[in-house]
Amino acid sequence: MAPAPLYMPRNDYVALSGPDGNGFQQGYLKAVGGTTWHWAASSWRHLPVDLRMKSAYGVGRDWPISYDELEPFYMLAEERMGVAGPNDPALQSPPERSKPYPMDMVPWGYADKRMAEVVNPHGWNLVPIPQGRSTRPWNGRPTCCGNNNCQPICPIGAMYNGIHSVEAAEALGAVTLAEAVVYRIDTDEQNRVTAVHFYDSQHVSHKVTAKAFVLACNALETPRLLLAAANERNPAGIANSSDQVGRNMMDHSGFHARFTANEPLWIGRGTAQSSCMVGPRDGAFRSEYSATKVILYNFNQAPQMAKAAIEDGFVGEALNAEIRRRTTHGVDLSISLEPLPDPRNRITLSTTRMDPHGIPCPDVYYDVGDYVRQGYTVSVEQLRGIADLFGATDFVATTSLNANNHMMGGTIMGADPADSVTNGDCRAHDHENLWLPGGGPMASASVVNSTLTMAALGLKAAADISRTLKG
Repeated sequence: MAPAPLYMPRNDYVALSGPDGNGFQQGYLKAVGGTTWHWAASSWRHLPVDLRMKSAYGVGRDWPISYDELEPFYMLAEERMGVAGPNDPALQSPPERSKPYPMDMVPWGYADKRMAEVVNPHGWNLVPIPQGRSTRPWNGRPTCCGNNNCQPICPIGAMYNGIHSVEAAEALGAVTLAEAVVYRIDTDEQNRVTAVHFYDSQHVSHKVTAKAFVLACNALETPRLLLAAANERNPAGIANSSDQVGRNMMDHSGFHARFTANEPLWIGRGTAQSSCMVGPRDGAFRSEYSATKVILYNFNQAPQMAKAAIEDGFVGEALNAEIRRRTTHGVDLSISLEPLPDPRNRITLSTTRMDPHGIPCPDVYYDVGDYVRQGYTVSVEQLRGIADLFGATDFVATTSLNANNHMMGGTIMGADPADSVTNGDCRAHDHENLWLPGGGPMASASVVNSTLTMAALGLKAAADISRTLKG
């Protein structure tokens, strides 16, 4: 049994505290294929400057690697995942690419096109979202047909998810053990990892030895394991001589802005997410407050619009007409904010709660900080301008910040072992044969979905492992 957090109803697997603890309610699956079973397939790259936040804007941290060093692995990740994106540089974010996207962009619907016509002259720069879904047959996946219910799962299998990579690895001889929970890590006199121990679904312990070890459990579970696996040589936890394991946790805090346009936009046709405003993604303002990205939320709005119209007292033919009006004219914008790494935002081990295997559950303290709060305030005022462009009089922005399940930090990378956990190849500073790829090492969050960067870091780590084993 591999427990994961539930919030409705709560299972108390994760205890949240801090000013914004409830805004860090991360949802994820412990299953073969992972949470990409249920993602939206947004496959963004960091901007080159995102890896130089401290140098460029005086905030956050710099990565120990450059965008140019990561770019080949971005390209490889896009090929492995089958990413569709725009090949016009004017529509790319960022345009710094060594090759075109593997497939051309997912076609825009009317709402995307009309939104771009209205907002782009004002600097919002609405562009196509790079997506891990097929716009032509791709490695056994059919062409996306725009069902609009991409979440919780693509109904025809056009979207990439981790199971495709698992199956490819198994075809080459890899063995996947489901419901296996690692709880102990052995190290030798040189602090090399020599073995990991795991419980199977019957709580029977097994031991695995190897020359190289990879822990890629996600940005919350990897630090939890490293802390729980403390041993005599590593009393503060595996890979934790810097005391940074579990620290610098990040997510893209989000909110929604909604209004009724003075013209029908017909949102809800095509993929659930297809266009995004990246104008506020970068600028000198990042020295003071967070960047934002603004997604035109393209989920069909009829159910919630019907509920709202009924609650407002509409009945009969008037109700039918009002549902149609609200559904065709309604606009929902999903906004993400850029966090900074803060060592106070951290995972620790519970002293009172244990999972079914007796492993301490994670406690999380989270505070988005003034950088994000100021970004929210500025963004709301900017978004009112979009509503004004569409003649809206009912603009409203949600006031509580929600989690976006883009977990980053926890095993942060850096050039100095004294203040970081891994190097630029995601290799642990403390253990020469241990790699920790994924969102955990990311030293900055940017403001875009983290999945493609996580995949690129995994491929970069794999290249380093290959070089190391070859000697």
